[in-house]
Amino acid sequence: MSKAFTRESDDDLDDVPVRPLGAELPPGVKNYMTPEGAARLRDELERVTRLERPAIVAGGDARALRDLDRRIAFLARRIEALEVIDPARQPTERALFGATVTVRDDEERERNYRLVGVDEAAPSRGDVSWQSPIARALLGAEVGDVVTVKSPRGEEELEVLRVRYVTEARADETEVRADEPLTVRLRGEAGET
Repeated sequence: MSKAFTRESDDDLDDVPVRPLGAELPPGVKNYMTPEGAARLRDELERVTRLERPAIVAGGDARALRDLDRRIAFLARRIEALEVIDPARQPTERALFGATVTVRDDEERERNYRLVGVDEAAPSRGDVSWQSPIARALLGAEVGDVVTVKSPRGEEELEVLRVRYVTEARADETEVRADEPLTVRLRGEAGET
């Protein structure tokens, strides 16, 4: 029988290229995340370690096990480099990590961007990595500032209309608006503090 039709040993799978599991962090850079993002990352590691891995081991699929072990190692490295930044503790005058920033573009369209960690980014929801061009332009901006974002389509100017810090796990929201002084609102309370 020709060698082309024989199954190679599973040891040969080590040479098979594996697609990247996530955006790489520059050397020495912490993996900044919101508390919610960090909890999701830890939950994923626990789920794949306690539920998925035993099922794959029982099924005897060496390739799937190797892929999952790579995922587990990746998640463990990400958690090891984790630095949780609580948006509720950020100063509210500037757009910093964890801020939700409302901007207006040249065509008068308003958009919201939440500045989050690389493992939390979901651009379709407006969650952008703090390393992305839009987040780099917004970091440090205040209400009323105009920032320039460089993208493949060219440069775009955005006016910062609002900076707020919202947390998923808590019911409080801190917000700065262009048309009113700093307010802190606790959902469920009748008044402002």
